[in-house]
Amino acid sequence: MRGTCLVYSSHNRSEYIHNELIVQRALQGQNNKRILVLPMSQTPQNGDERNRQEYEYGTFSWYFRSYEQYGLEYLPFFWSSMLSRKDVDQLWYHLFTAEVVILAGGNSETGLARYKALGAHFDGEPGKFGRLLHERQSRGLLTVGFSAGADQLGENLSAAAWGSDEDTNAFGLARNVMTTLHHEPGREKELVKIAQNFPHCMAFGLPNDSGLLVEQGMLPSGNLWQVIRFVIDTSWNLESDHWHIKTRQGIPIEHYYSDGRHWSFYGHEALTRVQSQDMRYQGAWVAANGRVLDYWSQEPSQFGSIEHILGNH
Repeated sequence: MRGTCLVYSSHNRSEYIHNELIVQRALQGQNNKRILVLPMSQTPQNGDERNRQEYEYGTFSWYFRSYEQYGLEYLPFFWSSMLSRKDVDQLWYHLFTAEVVILAGGNSETGLARYKALGAHFDGEPGKFGRLLHERQSRGLLTVGFSAGADQLGENLSAAAWGSDEDTNAFGLARNVMTTLHHEPGREKELVKIAQNFPHCMAFGLPNDSGLLVEQGMLPSGNLWQVIRFVIDTSWNLESDHWHIKTRQGIPIEHYYSDGRHWSFYGHEALTRVQSQDMRYQGAWVAANGRVLDYWSQEPSQFGSIEHILGNH
């Protein structure tokens, strides 16, 4: 599984997520080896629109620099209140063509509003940014969400569970998924609240350094399918950062059902979902340790593999 959407939380540029899942994906590109980084969720600092965006980009560019010798290209696009039509046309081009696009960190609501405003202002299409992301997905290209970006690639921003006054309708590249980032023990109530308020979504708490690698589409039957692979990365071993890297402390990806039941994922599992388009049917199964369990009952299922599940729906 290559995946078309990666949402993740990390303290720094951990090796497994950033090399194996992001850089190597770009280097394997058929048409280019380009990564587009969008730090547009960062807010102004003392009236300076670029300062925090440049800092956010720098947290990625230092890592990508060592791969230039292998042909890796990487570039940012910075938001500005003075963007021109030419600027935004360049964004649309790179958004459509780049092998990997990263929606970086910052403020989830700020970034989401900016992404949507670009299409509305320059093309009369508020949904243009999201449409291009979904077109990328249909062509098998990878879109990555880090921190705020992970929030934005789910179904709704996590703030929606608290009745935010902002637009919280996210891009849905991880369909019917919502996440909390930088998760740690003591924040379980946040996941429970999301699960109770959005029962059609699955809520996951992503500790540093972990993520969800998602692939989804439509079956010949018309049912929607989705496979989520759980990523646990313990490769960042700088001793001074140990406290921040929750996966190195054994903390898993946490998940709560709307009825309060709980499941922990440790990185060797995959979750398969099949849903009818009207959502009246919602099947889900967890593959782990050579077994396939029914998600709803948590008991062994009749299926032996992900392929078996999809082939029977």
